[in-house]
Amino acid sequence: MNAREEIADFLQAIILVYTLCIIAWIVASLVFSLGARVPYSRWSSAILDFLRDVTEPYLRIFRRFVPRLGPLDLSPMVAIFALQIVGGILIGIIRG
Repeated sequence: MNAREEIADFLQAIILVYTLCIIAWIVASLVFSLGARVPYSRWSSAILDFLRDVTEPYLRIFRRFVPRLGPLDLSPMVAIFALQIVGGILIGIIRG
């Protein structure tokens, strides 16, 4: 395996982990907004804070352009779609 393939595999892994973080943020915010959160729980607050801090800067870009449909925020789906498309293009370019 040459260096280009290793870099492409590393980038692919980063994109996968970030996509999973976005999905976890969607699920966690949905579950916790429905009242399933344990009050004053350190671990649930830590998980929510981590996911929000990691995903919010990227999602904020798409929230400017994607309108909300009532209570539905479609920006995470658009962000995941854009991440997968751009990531696939970059990985293809790196692999050659």
